[in-house]
Amino acid sequence: MGIGVVGTGMAATPHARALQDLADIAVVRGVYSRNSERREAFASQFGFPAAGSVDAMADDPDIDAVLLITPPNQRQELVSRFARAGKHILMEKPVERTTDAAQQLVETCERCGVKLGIVFQNRFRQTSQALRQLVDGGTMGAIRLVQVEVPWWRDQSYYDEPGRGSYERDGGGVLISQAIHALDLMLSIAGPVAQVQAVAATTPFHRMESEDFVSGGMRFESGASGSLMATTAAYPGASESMTLGSENASAHLQSGTLRIDWRDGRSETISETAGTGGGADPMAFPHDWHRSLISDFVSAVRDGREPAIPGREALGVHRLIDALLASSKQQRAVTINKNSSN
Repeated sequence: MGIGVVGTGMAATPHARALQDLADIAVVRGVYSRNSERREAFASQFGFPAAGSVDAMADDPDIDAVLLITPPNQRQELVSRFARAGKHILMEKPVERTTDAAQQLVETCERCGVKLGIVFQNRFRQTSQALRQLVDGGTMGAIRLVQVEVPWWRDQSYYDEPGRGSYERDGGGVLISQAIHALDLMLSIAGPVAQVQAVAATTPFHRMESEDFVSGGMRFESGASGSLMATTAAYPGASESMTLGSENASAHLQSGTLRIDWRDGRSETISETAGTGGGADPMAFPHDWHRSLISDFVSAVRDGREPAIPGREALGVHRLIDALLASSKQQRAVTINKNSSN
């Protein structure tokens, strides 16, 4: 399958390494960035051909799908151009800066008949999949309690990059840029959230437009209760974690280790070696999860099925983020509307 890559910034490296590993099923036909020096350097580093323009990639019959690794404020035009050209699209999170805009992108791809997959690579971690299998298989029993913590650290230089942490470029702060991964994983395993009540703030540690701290309570549609704490102001930063309390066991997932404490006294641990990017280096994690995600997307296109994380499903975490921020602003509990961004 011919792949085009658009975007060569910080998040592109694990994708490039994954594509190198997948050369037997996916061949990179072109790499494009508006910065020509960065484009040429990236193409040379990973052995990919450079592309002269977006239009050249869209018109190239040897490119079947494109991987978009751009900031979210560049998505509308790119998705429209590639979808109209019949190119399937795999795109970095978030889908867009607002839920309304994200839904428009999803609908554009659906109208054009192309697949849209979203990069939530944490779902492909070995321990994440092991936990999901336990939950889906019913072994743990019904989930009654959910706890998610994202105690990350970013120094001020991270937010000094033009547009970072702004609504215009990123769509917000810690929720849509960092905690979105943990929240998506939570939803994929514990199910949808019905109502939230939260507090969001910008701490004195950062000069930025949006929030760097959010804490709140959640009521799940299943009846489970939950809590969330997410920040980029917790120096020196630690890995995110998720704890599920169920009828038969408690499961704690953190930093590549899944520990299950069964109520009959047994304990078991599943481990993988992995960082999470929770400290000063945002890219301190392996590319294995990206490789599995891209491989799934390629297979989905070839088999005519939906990718593991389709664009429409990804709207769920956007609506959850909207509700958390609205709850803080309105200082009240907010019910999540699954059919709109309000």
